[in-house]
Amino acid sequence: MKYAAIISVLISFAISAVLCPILIPFLRKLKFGQTIREEGPKAHAKKSGTPTMGGLAILISIAVTSLIFLKDYPKIIPVLFTTVGFGIVGLLDDFIKVVLKRSEGLKPWQKLSGQLVIAGILCYYLMTSDVVSTAMVIPFTGGKVLELGWFFIPAFFIIVLGTDNGVNLTDGLDGLCTSVTILVAVFFTVVSGGERGGIEPVTGAVVGSLLGFLVFNAYPAKVFMGDTGSLALGGFVVSSAFMLQLPIFILMVGFIYFAETVSVMLQVTYFKSTHGKRLFRMTPIHHHFELGGWSETRIVTVFSTITGLLCLLAYMAL
Repeated sequence: MKYAAIISVLISFAISAVLCPILIPFLRKLKFGQTIREEGPKAHAKKSGTPTMGGLAILISIAVTSLIFLKDYPKIIPVLFTTVGFGIVGLLDDFIKVVLKRSEGLKPWQKLSGQLVIAGILCYYLMTSDVVSTAMVIPFTGGKVLELGWFFIPAFFIIVLGTDNGVNLTDGLDGLCTSVTILVAVFFTVVSGGERGGIEPVTGAVVGSLLGFLVFNAYPAKVFMGDTGSLALGGFVVSSAFMLQLPIFILMVGFIYFAETVSVMLQVTYFKSTHGKRLFRMTPIHHHFELGGWSETRIVTVFSTITGLLCLLAYMAL
């Protein structure tokens, strides 16, 4: 289908835009409200009680739209599987936090186990499939690829877990994760369509679902995606990258995810090594700028602009 990507964006946007106004009152009625961390910025206290688990609208929009194109685009199956799989892990985490009132949600080993199972299945598919290669395109080399052999397996899990948790950390301000990931999904859609990657219906579905969700998630947010949405989007980003042989490009298009993760790692390391001193005002790094006086909308705008420019650079690097 010549216009599959455009059609998928429109269908997914319509589903998301219609579903959110139905889902938000339902979540509010069930008292599925966000619990704000005490150690977080004090200004976020007013967000307490805002409906969360809005990622359900994102997941449903992506899944329904993708199923329409499944027959003609079988390569979307691994991306859809990983997106929904990680989304289910996030849904369980949100359910335990919100419904069972256990602030930590899934225990770290439980969340990691779920991620490893989903990632393991994707890894097995990539290594045994004759449809897609495990070779990774190297930026700015005119299409040269990196073959890792069996070293692909540890590299794969590091990239998957790092990216998924990086997207999760980015979901800390109204519209931040949504806006950044829209641009990343647009990049994958353009690449897939131009290079005949065969996954543009699902990447387009993510663009549309997030555009519809952003209407309600932009500042001041009426709903949060929760781990249901952020873990699902992490799964989408990394699975799309591997299906297009572009995992190295995540460092560019997903630079914000990387920066959020590294800021947390540096903060923890510095805090322990200096016995209580902090490298940043607060992490993830978007909170550092927030405590420095930047408004949420300014941070979202700057981070999205950086992502957009890096997506253009990544396209040049193909």
